[in-house]
Amino acid sequence: MVWLNPVDKRLEVHSASPGHFTLLQKNRTFLPHVLVIPLGSVVSFPNADPFFHNVFSLFNGKRFDLGLYEAGASKEVVFSREGVSYIFCDIHPEMSAVILTLSTPLYGIADSFEKVSVRNVPAGEYTLHVWVEGLTQQALDGMVRRVQVRAGASDSITLDATNALREPAQHLNKFGQPYDRPASAPY
Repeated sequence: MVWLNPVDKRLEVHSASPGHFTLLQKNRTFLPHVLVIPLGSVVSFPNADPFFHNVFSLFNGKRFDLGLYEAGASKEVVFSREGVSYIFCDIHPEMSAVILTLSTPLYGIADSFEKVSVRNVPAGEYTLHVWVEGLTQQALDGMVRRVQVRAGASDSITLDATNALREPAQHLNKFGQPYDRPASAPY
């Protein structure tokens, strides 16, 4: 995924309006796995499983802990800070998702050929940000670039992400400790 932030804040890039989105918990999975939302949006976390979940995020985007809640219940979070929020369940370590909260509508998600396109980019100078699941923040920071879109040129930017290195994703529970791994999960 890539996104562009104008260097000159006076450049007319109309942000998408905040909305209401859903990150469903079903079959010990978050659906969708990656969710891109405008800054200020609300995300609902409905529990469609027949057991409890405890959704949390302790990363650079929105930090929250929804606590333990039962099947059929739903909780909401307002994403008021731009950034990447890695979402987990403190009960089920296999559950993970990512919410990218952006203040710009200029973004693109890789297609099945690992090509990323950002369309309708007004002429101007931008900071290009990249996010690839599994890469460290240091590696992602090293990919930030300035790009110039010239008037009269194509209003699209296309990147090839086939060579992006992915590191195994591992996380800790909400207390910063490894998950307890029972021999057989009760649910």
